[in-house]
Amino acid sequence: MKKISTSAQPPAVKSKPAARVRKPAASASLATVKSGRQRAAAPDALPVEPVDTSYLRTLVGYNARRASLAIIETFMVRMAPYDLKVVDFSVLSLVAHNPGITSRQLCAALNVLPPNLVGLIAALERRGLIERLPHPSDGRAMGVHLTPQGVELMAQAEQTAFGLEMDATSRLTDAERKTLIRLLQKVYTPAD
Repeated sequence: MKKISTSAQPPAVKSKPAARVRKPAASASLATVKSGRQRAAAPDALPVEPVDTSYLRTLVGYNARRASLAIIETFMVRMAPYDLKVVDFSVLSLVAHNPGITSRQLCAALNVLPPNLVGLIAALERRGLIERLPHPSDGRAMGVHLTPQGVELMAQAEQTAFGLEMDATSRLTDAERKTLIRLLQKVYTPAD
């Protein structure tokens, strides 16, 4: 997955990097996140002067990324009991709604390169969530299907995903939520 820069400066503008000063901190005042980076915990944090984000807030990419980060953070917490990451959930959901889908179709639907999908499919198969069976119309392809364990897990996980989406967008009306989804799809779906 590509890292998205949230720098407020256009690439043509160069600035001197800020000096990094490492201050010792009490272990209770730091929260370690999954990436290994540390951030200050709220109770001991010093007040931060507000910064002007007005330009960034005019960018679709910035706003989409901020919304995505907020939802994905909640997603990861709520999917932890199922041991599912975003990509695992996406693959399993596509398989659940398209029994017999091929790896090629999965790659196209998720915009994933085939080598990246191979390990993911193998891991889900080792967990007993999917199985590969000969495709009924293409003798060279294998169709991917959920196992009974996969069906059960996805029924629960999709219900959890629906709940977290509703929670994450609780300040939107149903009409606004539908409009947001439709507009985001217009951004990433190729024109006909």
